[in-house]
Amino acid sequence: MSSDGLLSAGAGGDSAAGAVEAPFDVVIIGAGPAGLAAGLNLVRARRRTLMIDSNRPRHSATLRSHGFITRDGVPPLELRRIGREEYEAYPAAEFHMGLVRSVEQLPDAAAARFTVSTKGMRGERNRVVTARTVLIATGLAETLPALPSIRAWYGTNLHSCIACDGYEEADRALALIGETDDLAEYALLISQWTDDLIVFTNGVGQVTDADEAALAARGIRVDRRPLTDVVGERGAMTGIQVADGEFVAREGGFVRPKYEAAATFAASLTPTTDAAGLLVVDDQGRTSVPGLYAAGDTTPPGPEQLLVSAGEGARAAVAINRELLGPLATHPPVNLAGRPGVG
Repeated sequence: MSSDGLLSAGAGGDSAAGAVEAPFDVVIIGAGPAGLAAGLNLVRARRRTLMIDSNRPRHSATLRSHGFITRDGVPPLELRRIGREEYEAYPAAEFHMGLVRSVEQLPDAAAARFTVSTKGMRGERNRVVTARTVLIATGLAETLPALPSIRAWYGTNLHSCIACDGYEEADRALALIGETDDLAEYALLISQWTDDLIVFTNGVGQVTDADEAALAARGIRVDRRPLTDVVGERGAMTGIQVADGEFVAREGGFVRPKYEAAATFAASLTPTTDAAGLLVVDDQGRTSVPGLYAAGDTTPPGPEQLLVSAGEGARAAVAINRELLGPLATHPPVNLAGRPGVG
């Protein structure tokens, strides 16, 4: 630690010994739609910005993304490539390929509030940097039902985003596979595109008798039996193998993953989270920790369309820029602990 409270960039052997890196105005963690939209707006405001990403997006298996104006049908990785290229075109932008190991508060916040430590990837060095503000836009980590071949069909014949992929699965014999208690709501949404839908709970997911009756009235069947696998041939899904030996023909469908915020690196900051572990923010993206913001899927309600996440990132960028201007431009902080349902 240097005398002015900044962590030396060479600490721990991560960078050139003796070098002290000036604090960034903003460190953005995550280069998905939320992070990229925030980054673009911040570097256009001439905020010195470091974006950190591990290039492991949750939607890497998805071939096409939909609903993003001017980019409908673009591969998600291409959307990220274009966004990063636009961001890096500005002098204030810097991009670092790495995994964030920790985000910690500095005891003396006169020059910067946070230290961010990374493990460099693809030949990049490890880094320890300081920042006046941090935006978490890392999205979610997801867990799919433990069926041996489910990943083989995920992103092609099986999808998690109904709004993104419902149109492409229209008028087909579909499955909804999940182990959560909100399957009836998912099934209702899917029924806009097909009249041939079966909900598979894998012996775990919860559908109440009342919800099952309501779904049956719409022609939707609930199958509560344990499953063995999702099967297919010649590159196409053909159905669901049930543990009792029955094969149920299905052409595609949706899976309801279990989600958790991909932000364990911020645990020491103890930001307020909801019951699902997502980072609670106000309407400008501020968390309960001063100077710490979050946007996109890592905030409630969780998974959303790419366009919505990008909008949240842009909105957080406006709030961050205003905060960096000083107290005359900053609204009073919101007491998140006083919000209903937050604790």
